[in-house]
Amino acid sequence: MTKKVLLVGESWFKYEVHVKGFDTFYTSTYDSGEKWLKNALESNGYEVDYMPNHLALNEFPFEAEALAEYDTIILSDIGSNTLLLSDATFSKSEIKPNRIQLIKDYVLNGGGLCMIGGYMTFAGIDGKGRWYNTPVQDILPVQVLDKDDREEHPEGVYATIKTEHEILKGIPSEWPPFLGYNKTILKEEAELLVEVGGNPLIAINEAGQGRVSVFTSDCAPHWAPPQFCEWEHYPRLFSQLMDWTSQK
Repeated sequence: MTKKVLLVGESWFKYEVHVKGFDTFYTSTYDSGEKWLKNALESNGYEVDYMPNHLALNEFPFEAEALAEYDTIILSDIGSNTLLLSDATFSKSEIKPNRIQLIKDYVLNGGGLCMIGGYMTFAGIDGKGRWYNTPVQDILPVQVLDKDDREEHPEGVYATIKTEHEILKGIPSEWPPFLGYNKTILKEEAELLVEVGGNPLIAINEAGQGRVSVFTSDCAPHWAPPQFCEWEHYPRLFSQLMDWTSQK
């Protein structure tokens, strides 16, 4: 049976000011970084629904029944405020379900959750990801810091496999470099599979009837350079990570 994944985040808008002497003008662009992960999972039999940040604000499900349609939820470079502060609540002061609590309940009832690193996941830049103060923190295999947790490595930093596991089956010990990751602290009950810079890169645990995994670097640029995104083992790595997380 085909497994369904909801991939949330991995998108951004840019608004630029161009100054030419006395005059100025403005441009705006939209971009997203889901293609590598989405293609990797779809090439291995997954059905992937992609929901960028600006749509997740109001379209991420408010009902447990809608989440239950998916085997795994992936949160990648999306801040907690996007799920906490829908337009209905922020602009109209309407009482709505806490969608982060819904994610926790979804996992406890048998769903899978994977958090992938970025400037808006875990704590993120300036701490604005803010996942440390949410119900999802309760079920993650790592403790999220309560401050800017970015580890920037323009020189490149390399992964080290710490434990043999089905997620890493067929994956060689030498990986392409990363240019950064979110620093976290491994929880006592969690299992550490891969380290980067002496900190967790891939860690897993079970929560209730479900499973939770983290990948604390990125699945797309800039932290994941082309060497990693185009790595021949990239599709296998992330597909096996989802296989475990979704209990496939």
